[in-house]
Amino acid sequence: MGYDVHITRAEEWSENEGAEIPLDEWEALVDGDAELIPDPDNGMPMVLWKAHPDFQSVAPWFTWQNGNVMAKNPDAAMIEKMISMAAALDGVVQGDDGERYP
Repeated sequence: MGYDVHITRAEEWSENEGAEIPLDEWEALVDGDAELIPDPDNGMPMVLWKAHPDFQSVAPWFTWQNGNVMAKNPDAAMIEKMISMAAALDGVVQGDDGERYP
């Protein structure tokens, strides 16, 4: 099943109605970040982070979903990347259980 971590603008990621990150803002962030590439198998809004230290073996991905950006089972490097992306999106990083990073 896995554990998801989210970039959200809401107090609680699962209750983000009215606080969604618009898809066009996600696409603009991806377009402006040379480290992110659209997933060749799934396309936008799913992207791969090609600058991940273990890119070849991990295939780290992020996706926009229902107004949040999320990753499944992110490692420490991915969470750090999410924190920087959250700053650019005026959001916060939050786990499935509501914990916030950093």
